[in-house]
Amino acid sequence: MSNEKNNTPLIIIGAVVVIAVIGGWWLYSSGNSPKKPVANSNSVAKSNAGEAFKTAPAGAEPAWSKGAANATVTIEEFVDFACPQCAKATPVVQQARAAYGDRVRVVFRHFPLDIPAHKNAYDASRAAEAAGIQGKFWEMENLLFKNQSAWSPASLNPRPIFEEYAKQIGLDTVKFNDDLIGMMTTSRVDKDKVRGRAINVSSTPSVYLNNRLLSIEDITPDNLKKLIDAELAKSQTPAANSATNTNTNTPTS
Repeated sequence: MSNEKNNTPLIIIGAVVVIAVIGGWWLYSSGNSPKKPVANSNSVAKSNAGEAFKTAPAGAEPAWSKGAANATVTIEEFVDFACPQCAKATPVVQQARAAYGDRVRVVFRHFPLDIPAHKNAYDASRAAEAAGIQGKFWEMENLLFKNQSAWSPASLNPRPIFEEYAKQIGLDTVKFNDDLIGMMTTSRVDKDKVRGRAINVSSTPSVYLNNRLLSIEDITPDNLKKLIDAELAKSQTPAANSATNTNTNTPTS
């Protein structure tokens, strides 16, 4: 009986050592085993985009676009005017379109983000639409991006600034101010947002080339050219430069 008592501590110590060794080995093995790849949200969005486009609502019609309606390549860009990355990406997209003429069509879509820092983005989209009613959408788009830091801070009331831009491009400012808060401009912005949500747009810029979501890395002059050339090659259309420029009809109130 005394021998059993004397041996008990040794048994307990031995058991602890064995458990510690096994536990250490398990931790080492799990720490060095190959990790299961984590799905990239952008990759998931890319894989789901094609299906979503089949059922997505059309967005504002007619859309603001440049290029022929039957272009081989269509680039659809969802934009927040207060987004610095959009201000960088949009000129790259437009320059690429100009280089290919009517074989590439660019469609502009509004997608002002619902975040406090972009509080003025919704009004900026409506300002662009209000300018569009008077035939100056692209001119207002350019001013909004060019002067983004002047009107986008959430602490500002941007409407007097937008009125100044309207004067600069020769608009009837009374009509512009009325249209800025009117049903037509609001409806067009909202329809674009509904379309964006339907194809899983959650950030800006979201740029789709023939319904395939591009990464930010894709939106450089060289990379975008390669992607366009690849799409043109699929249709056996030779890539060449052209300077033609086609705009959709101006929406009327």
